[in-house]
Amino acid sequence: EYKLTYYTPEYQTKDTDILAAFRVTPQPGVPPEEAGAAVAAESSTGTWTTVWTDGLTSLDRYKGRCYRIERVVGEKDQYIAYVAYPLDLFEEGSVTNMFTSIVGNVFGFKALRALRLEDLRIPPAYV
Repeated sequence: EYKLTYYTPEYQTKDTDILAAFRVTPQPGVPPEEAGAAVAAESSTGTWTTVWTDGLTSLDRYKGRCYRIERVVGEKDQYIAYVAYPLDLFEEGSVTNMFTSIVGNVFGFKALRALRLEDLRIPPAYV
């Protein structure tokens, strides 16, 4: 369950975070917080394969965090999931690497009926 690790409503975004807003439509029975957490996980560290070096890497330093969920007014079962990504997750200055991580494999995630990237804020520190 991603919600316990990747849904962090107490998180205060940093000026250096890459911020994304996704419109999510969860599958029936999937709570919006779990859907938002799944997006944060699948687009950051949630798909990392467990290897011996895991003990050397801090998940907390690299993971994406779903820090807010808002219902889309007038739309049934649609939410905006706000996700913050630390700069350290991405190769420095590689916009291709960043986009591949954020929008690459997450759109085929089974917990979601629909997903769309609505907005993306890239801090000056990255470019």
